[in-house]
Amino acid sequence: MIPNYEKITEFWCEVVSTIEALLQETDESRAHGLLNHYEKQLKRIDGNLTFHFERNESNNRIEMIIGCDGYAQSIAAVLSLVDAAPLMDGVQVIAFNNRHDPLPECIRVGDDDYAIEQFWFSHRLEAGEFHLSIYLDELDTMDGNPAVEAVMIYLDALLGEFDLMTRVATLCWYDKPQDPLDYGLRPLSDVRDLFDSLRDQIRLIGVTLH
Repeated sequence: MIPNYEKITEFWCEVVSTIEALLQETDESRAHGLLNHYEKQLKRIDGNLTFHFERNESNNRIEMIIGCDGYAQSIAAVLSLVDAAPLMDGVQVIAFNNRHDPLPECIRVGDDDYAIEQFWFSHRLEAGEFHLSIYLDELDTMDGNPAVEAVMIYLDALLGEFDLMTRVATLCWYDKPQDPLDYGLRPLSDVRDLFDSLRDQIRLIGVTLH
């Protein structure tokens, strides 16, 4: 998809004129209103675009992180949007979720908490393509499954959103066996070290979800 630069300019003009008020807003409902407005403006550019704010503890700056929810076809929109971002005092605009250190100890999705120890993986490296399989409890469906959402958050933190989209050829999901070690599976927390050890052998591709 070719980015719409007119809509990108409109989005950043809107952010520049409201970001200071958003960061100083103490009324939660008003803050949510502004965030929802940003989201609607982003969806006009590309329906897959996402954003969130984080505070960088090292320099106390606010990071506005633009992503595309794992849709490789929207990478160009993310890069165009970030490239066009104006300078904003105290705010840094970043493309894609980066790896996180340390990893979150627990991720809450809705009313459920998920620890990384609950998830396991296996992999294949074939013809330069990295194939990743995830194993979790009670995999009834992927759509709306909070455990799947938790795994995706962990994978963003472990590998980074860009690598997850462009270096993971397939991402498959299976029910976790009673004893994962008996099936040669590894804890999900090991996937970063494994991926990095193979990185030079993995070619850039898109990601296909199964």
